[in-house]
Amino acid sequence: MSEHRNSSGHAGDSPVDGDGRDVDVLVQDPDLPPTALDPAVAEAEEGRWTPAKIALWVGIALLGGFSWTMLALVRGETVNAIWFVFAAVCTYFIAYRFYSKFIERNLLKPDDRRATPAEYKADGKDYAATDRRVLYGHHFAAIAGAGPLVGPVLAAQMGYLPGTLWIIFGVIAAGAVQDYLVMFFSMRRGGRSLGQMAREELGLIGGTAALIATLAIMIIIVAILALVVVNALGESPWGVFSVAMTIPIALFMGIYLRYLRPGKVTEVSIIGFVLLMLAIIAGGWIGETEWGVAIFGLDRIAIAWGIIIYGFIAAVLPVWLLLAPRDYLSTFMKIGTIVMLAVAIIITRPEISVPAVSEFASRSDGPVVPGTLFPFLFVTIACGALSGFHALIASGTTPKMIQKERQTRFIGYGGMLMESFVAIMALVAALSIDRGIYFAMNSSMAATGGTIEGAVAFVNGLGLAGVNLTPEVLSQLANNVGEESIVSRTGGAPTLAVGIAQIMQSFIGGSGMMAFWYHFAIMFEALFILTAVDAGTRVARFMLQDSIGNFIPKFRDTSWRTGAWICTAIMVAGWGAILIMGVTDPLGGINTLFPLFGIANQLLAAIALAVCMAICARKGAFKFLWIPALPLAFAAVVTISASFLKIFSPVPSVGYWANHFAFRDALAAGEQSFGAAASVQAMEAVVRNTFIQGVLSIVFVTLALIVITTAVVASVKAYRHGGGPNTEDTPVPSRIFAPSGMFATPAEKELEKQWDALPAERKPARTGH
Repeated sequence: MSEHRNSSGHAGDSPVDGDGRDVDVLVQDPDLPPTALDPAVAEAEEGRWTPAKIALWVGIALLGGFSWTMLALVRGETVNAIWFVFAAVCTYFIAYRFYSKFIERNLLKPDDRRATPAEYKADGKDYAATDRRVLYGHHFAAIAGAGPLVGPVLAAQMGYLPGTLWIIFGVIAAGAVQDYLVMFFSMRRGGRSLGQMAREELGLIGGTAALIATLAIMIIIVAILALVVVNALGESPWGVFSVAMTIPIALFMGIYLRYLRPGKVTEVSIIGFVLLMLAIIAGGWIGETEWGVAIFGLDRIAIAWGIIIYGFIAAVLPVWLLLAPRDYLSTFMKIGTIVMLAVAIIITRPEISVPAVSEFASRSDGPVVPGTLFPFLFVTIACGALSGFHALIASGTTPKMIQKERQTRFIGYGGMLMESFVAIMALVAALSIDRGIYFAMNSSMAATGGTIEGAVAFVNGLGLAGVNLTPEVLSQLANNVGEESIVSRTGGAPTLAVGIAQIMQSFIGGSGMMAFWYHFAIMFEALFILTAVDAGTRVARFMLQDSIGNFIPKFRDTSWRTGAWICTAIMVAGWGAILIMGVTDPLGGINTLFPLFGIANQLLAAIALAVCMAICARKGAFKFLWIPALPLAFAAVVTISASFLKIFSPVPSVGYWANHFAFRDALAAGEQSFGAAASVQAMEAVVRNTFIQGVLSIVFVTLALIVITTAVVASVKAYRHGGGPNTEDTPVPSRIFAPSGMFATPAEKELEKQWDALPAERKPARTGH
């Protein structure tokens, strides 16, 4: 091998890892089979193009191209919903097979000879090598919270085409790239948090700004996710019982996989799925009994305290016992429901009458989302295409559980593609609803008065083409879904539930099943989001431990239980206090922070991409620096533009400070009510809330600008010096093997047989699932 010189200037005739740096320690144990596929074998296997394989990909490309043509070019009075499904799925397949592979081969270059932190730091609590399929379920369940369900529903106001384009192409070029890069870089650095990586890569100023931003935004995000769960489960015994039952089921699965039947993932998956279905069915039955209502019909405050207690326990228990199996279990319902919805769309073929680009795309007075298409479409859709929250998960629990480096592509890039598909299905469900009903459900109480008559008058007064809403339509739909009213059920979740119910009743059961499907969808949403709360709490604990560890090094040791408990308690107290405020004071508390969710989340994504760009530059990967730089540039322009509009816009419905001064002046003039506020107390709450919103928006955008600027400076400096110091952990030789994707390739199966043939006493000890 030719002489190689690393970033420190040392020369040697030693093996190199996938990053081109010296790796003197990756010596294969001669008593074990190979821990990685031979690169030549893997390359030959992937590059073998048979006629059948060529025909398959040509077919996928043609179907995807035809679907995009039907959506973007051949537009009549209506568009069939099946084209959304086909366009999304075909595009995802092509992106995963070719673009993510391009990133893996040219930028990240994973090396399965290297042990991951789950192996060389194994402690059976936070660091636990986990089967890739279980970990995919955990990661997907953790990242897929309220965003992909709610954001696209709200963005449907602007038409179907802009949201569809951003959700699909945004995830390919930005969201999945961010998740993949952050996960890989964190794994190479012992599972360090995003904020800590920023501190190491960007220096004191940029790193401190990133640490403050990530901690603050994380508390807000987890609190908002928890509130959505509380609102979905409040006074819903069916939902409370079914969601609560996932906890003992997950505990059983964790014990089963670790002690009873280690490695039997398929077996425990079937058992868990059956138990989950029984819990859902039993929840519907229990919800109709008097004793079930008495026990599980909890009010919102009780549910909030239950979530706070659960969040603390889930964050301190060993990850293999509750968090990973529960998230894996939740994934069955999440992916199962979305796939079932996609099948129902293909079979029932609902027609969508929403225009490709609506009247509100160029206006700032939209009744659902105030603000024009640019930049507010992107920050509204948020998690379905790009999410900063994902960067926290990808540098939190997941990199501490990965078995082999090559699995990061499947889990990181592939997991985000699945979330994008959830967002597309949510968008289609919202679009399938009559436009009049959509606006009646998503317009504020102040606009509709909360009554059917008020909603009809408001919606018909919008002057929308082809919309003629009647009171009978709204009352009949409310009766069909088993609700007293559907007017001004804002927030997106109820609209999604109605859309799912309408599509599913056409597929199974007819109109008599609409109430069942509606409440099933509500419970599905609650379960969907709760899994992001427990994983988010654990990640928040890691972030705080990393931050305190800069001053008290012992806190960086995640196996130190005292430190883990202290940091968990602090972070749970932070988001728990905001949650209780939001539940007990709807005009204040968390509702103050909700409008910040989209922008803060996207600013966090810009921070994550900036850190990734700096890392790539210090690796010397300048030829492929555009991979993180392009999505960073777009995210920065969008989020900084949105932030500036929220801060400086003179339109009260858009600008925080404009709204603040309008209400403040009304109070000074002695007004007893103003705008959406029906009382002086409500007006005072708006003044207080908009002040907090305005201040936080200034703080967040300032921190993001500092991080982005320091990342650019660090990248330029690295370019001038041909790279930078290597901040990765010292490579450790791996002693385990596992396939890289959902299904093992023929070469991987052959290698697995060699490992299975090892005597028990020679097999490395298991640390996780």
